[in-house]
Amino acid sequence: MAKRAIIIGAGPAGLTAALELLRRSDATPIVLEASHEIGGLSRTVRYKGNRMDIGGHRFFSKSDRVMQWWLDLMPVESDDTNGATVSYRGKRRQVTVPARLAEEPVLRGAGPLVGETEVVLSGECDDSEAVVTVAAPVDPDLVMLIRPRKSRIYYLRRFFDYPITVTAATLGNLGAVRTVRIGVSYLFSRVRQIKPETSLRDFLINRFGRQLYLTFFKSYTEKVWGTPCDAISADWGAQRIKGLSLTTAVKHFISKALGRKECEDVAQKKTDTSLIERFLYPKLGPGQLWEHVADLVREGGGEIHMGWRVNGIHCEGNRVVSVDASNDVGEQRTFAGDYFFSTMPMQELVRAIDAPVPENVRAVSEGLQYRDFITVGLLVDRLKVREIDGGLLQDTWIYIQEPDVLLGRLQIFNNWSPHLVADPDKVWIGLEYFCYETDDLWKMPDEELKQFAIAEVAKIGILNAEDVCDGHVVRVLKTYPAYFGTYNRFDELRTFTDGFENLLLIGRNGMHKYNNQDHSMLTAMTAVDGIVSGKIDKAALWEINTEQEYHEEAAEQELPQEAMVP
Repeated sequence: MAKRAIIIGAGPAGLTAALELLRRSDATPIVLEASHEIGGLSRTVRYKGNRMDIGGHRFFSKSDRVMQWWLDLMPVESDDTNGATVSYRGKRRQVTVPARLAEEPVLRGAGPLVGETEVVLSGECDDSEAVVTVAAPVDPDLVMLIRPRKSRIYYLRRFFDYPITVTAATLGNLGAVRTVRIGVSYLFSRVRQIKPETSLRDFLINRFGRQLYLTFFKSYTEKVWGTPCDAISADWGAQRIKGLSLTTAVKHFISKALGRKECEDVAQKKTDTSLIERFLYPKLGPGQLWEHVADLVREGGGEIHMGWRVNGIHCEGNRVVSVDASNDVGEQRTFAGDYFFSTMPMQELVRAIDAPVPENVRAVSEGLQYRDFITVGLLVDRLKVREIDGGLLQDTWIYIQEPDVLLGRLQIFNNWSPHLVADPDKVWIGLEYFCYETDDLWKMPDEELKQFAIAEVAKIGILNAEDVCDGHVVRVLKTYPAYFGTYNRFDELRTFTDGFENLLLIGRNGMHKYNNQDHSMLTAMTAVDGIVSGKIDKAALWEINTEQEYHEEAAEQELPQEAMVP
């Protein structure tokens, strides 16, 4: 009989696993999604013709496999009917993609290709550019845009480049005294490193110096996490920052200033992710890609059940045999399977398992903490702050460092894709707040929360309250798995869950790891690799996005990095 794979969650990890199983195995994926929305944290929220990207999703990865997966599903937008061309950086590797066969609709998903298309995934950064050529899309909306990346810090009611660059504007904004303190502090950190690095505070000071840490990192990070930096594990910095430091930021700036020839590419594989300057983005927001993947899963014979929450996991020995789920009207169903992929929060997973759970494991699970997330979308006539030429700010997002407001970050959806905004004469922004569901902010009624948010951005000079036309509130539970609480004992929990041979934990909440969507996709791909090969290597799953250096460099395969900030 055909095998069945039960997948808990229809986010990037769960849907990647489902499509990979259909493409590469004989297992039928059955996806159970508790909500009624596809895409998890990468979904697109629709409101009166406008679209919101919750948290902001740059489609960028240092993994060739992930980049090609995206482009196979959604080619780059181009007016050239023969295809669009984007360039990559890194080691040269040639891949030929044959025309899609009509009888294999799930193998590609981007529509029929025109003839045979040669794809060069990457090339050396020299005088010649390596390119990847993809066929023109059949659906003009099912495309990726190439977007410029601009992010800044808003502090002292002024804009600073992110990452910080050594420019006259930066020095002028900081002032002479503060600049000297930062420089001396950074030099001191170079000769006296904090050893061992036990906290995020130590991690940041070692790379940026104490004064820069106090100026640009401490208050924002504590605003995000609601806890002091010295109580957050250094592991978080190792996953989010990796090779970025003040030195690498300065080198990047000097290289550009001197006119050094760079490969103008999307992948930018030798560039730290916090320094990337262009990225791919679905025309109608990140959820567009995942809704497309869901359609392909259904077309290929997979199942996706929306509104079904898993509340029981049945085990026999060291194997999971079935899960119980209920829907919004109280119906109950049991889903039996051969493989089980979980993207649900580990805390909820342990509560649902009917196997004996050791007391120490349960204590670790119950002690895991999560940070919740609110986005307040505001439709406005204009912003009070503008670019030097008088036009709309070009930032995709702005980090709000101001300590006198709770606001953590501001997105300008127009700059992610102009197609996210129904009226091109309006500005559609997202105000992001980090909190716990027990906080007063989370419990605040929508209308009151909108007025609170408007007052905050007006207070710091971003807009005038009277220019706001409309607003929409979106709350997301367990957005950020935290690196405090009982996290320092996480290995006890991991050992327990790894003991179930056919249970595969993937994705951000599934592994309680601060993964981005490309990391989450790689965990799903690696899990399916194990099923196909007949040898599931759970250690390989946990290694993804763990160390400061890539695990696969020796094997000439790179994993993605991401920026420090959420």
